[in-house]
Amino acid sequence: MIQKTISRICFMMILTAVLASCSSAYQIAGKSDINSLDGKKLYLKTLSENGWLPVDSASVEHGLFSMEGVSDSTMMVSIYMDDESIMPIILENGIIQVSINTGDMRAWGTPLNNALYNFFDQRSSLEDQLNNLDRREAQMVLNGANIDEVHAQMLKESEELNRKMNEYILSFIKDNYNNVLGPSVFMMMCSSMPYPMMTDQVEDILRGAPDIFKQHPMVQEFITKAQENMKLIEEQQLLRQNMAEKERAGINPANQ
Repeated sequence: MIQKTISRICFMMILTAVLASCSSAYQIAGKSDINSLDGKKLYLKTLSENGWLPVDSASVEHGLFSMEGVSDSTMMVSIYMDDESIMPIILENGIIQVSINTGDMRAWGTPLNNALYNFFDQRSSLEDQLNNLDRREAQMVLNGANIDEVHAQMLKESEELNRKMNEYILSFIKDNYNNVLGPSVFMMMCSSMPYPMMTDQVEDILRGAPDIFKQHPMVQEFITKAQENMKLIEEQQLLRQNMAEKERAGINPANQ
């Protein structure tokens, strides 16, 4: 009887350890120099089929706030104040440092948060270089350079920077196919589209993607809608083509 009891206790200890390893115990240590946040409540929210759902919350007191808990899995969440999204973070095992300051918001201290905000920094650097091209062009023309030559040079630099930007984003997504960063950054990239569509860039990402990436709910939904949209576009193009052919043949479509 005692032996059986000990065996059950050992089994429960092992089971608890296994279950704990599947969960993510997180601690968030946050600070802010924005006075208007003092006394406000911040929420962690995750995107679900029913919209953004709260995961945790904390009040800001004297520029400091903290949260801790256990999550069933590592996931992308966003820090909200009321209905306004402030910044994304990865809810993962460990102590996550969060800074919400004027002109700079970031999270660090855990592997995926470090990777995410390093990605943001690299992307921001390339965007700054792109945004600086117009100022450089104007300055060079004011200094007496030939406007056509300057414009051609800036166009070439813009194309090169855009190429670097696309390659960097693609590389980051592919390097993170198997964790939450891949699908999350993929959806950030796709959010700039007017509607979901299968571009060369999207097809390149999906071509070598493992099932764990393609079966992510948000990625699956995007692929489904993009394929539906592409089918509609093809049908509309075929319809216009048929109408144009009838017009060239002297057939009035209205009489059909």
